[in-house]
Amino acid sequence: MSRYTPKEMAEALGAGLLSFPVTHFDEAMAFDEAAYRNNLGWLFSHDAAGLFAAGGTGEFFSLTLDEVSKVVRAAVEETKSRIPVIAPAGYGTALACELAQAAERNGADGILLLPPYLTECDAAGIAAHVEKVCASTKLGVIFYSRANGKLDDISVARLAEKCPNLVGFKDGVGDIEMMTRIYARLGDRLTYVGGLPTAETFALPYLEMGVTTYSSAIFNFLPKWALSFYAAVRARDHAAVYRELNEFVLPYIAIRNRRRGYAVSIVKAGMNVIGRPAGRVRSPLSDLTAEETESLAALIKGRE
Repeated sequence: MSRYTPKEMAEALGAGLLSFPVTHFDEAMAFDEAAYRNNLGWLFSHDAAGLFAAGGTGEFFSLTLDEVSKVVRAAVEETKSRIPVIAPAGYGTALACELAQAAERNGADGILLLPPYLTECDAAGIAAHVEKVCASTKLGVIFYSRANGKLDDISVARLAEKCPNLVGFKDGVGDIEMMTRIYARLGDRLTYVGGLPTAETFALPYLEMGVTTYSSAIFNFLPKWALSFYAAVRARDHAAVYRELNEFVLPYIAIRNRRRGYAVSIVKAGMNVIGRPAGRVRSPLSDLTAEETESLAALIKGRE
């Protein structure tokens, strides 16, 4: 049972940087629970406001339902209630509801509702999907607006009225006008999370739109740097933010952009660089080449 109400969970997440750990695989590409748990212990020596188990960076799309439960249970047990643990739900509505209910049984503190799989759908269908998932659980739900799962400000406002446990909105689209509309309409009714790939790039301008936190994949391999960068963002230290953008983040993105799916692959490569390997990425993703990993290592050097 969660020790947070939905509102308390959302408020806790909005107060700091968010950790989205990778999921560890062994040589046979099976979930390596021991390595995953060991890595969480290391991550928790650094202050994050919340942990999103088996999220996008955690390769949710490649995990079986049983594996998702194992990852979530491991995260809940390892955190020992120090920070909220958010579990994933996604795919079609029936599976998303099952995943939300499993998360509740496994002791998670909230749900990140990822976009449906494959099918094209309009806003009314997405809204109905969100409403049914919210109704299936007592946990607080954060809607991840991305890909084929996008909602406008009117739809989000209607859902917020119908679903008291809809407490968060994560943006993976980058439509500044729409984010402004959503915040202007709902204000602090929701907690807003930056969810674009390599969210550090957008952190400073998004802060002005009420987005006080973001999912940092870089936290996986440079936790001290990620927390320092977040502190600079919250302090609106433009000089420090743009220095790190120019020296590290933008060159990092240049590597990430070489191939689709590298937003996840580059994180596991970063784990290898710092001596905390998490295994390869599962198909259909591809790992970085040796040359690309060397380029990444040069960027990481001196920032650990």
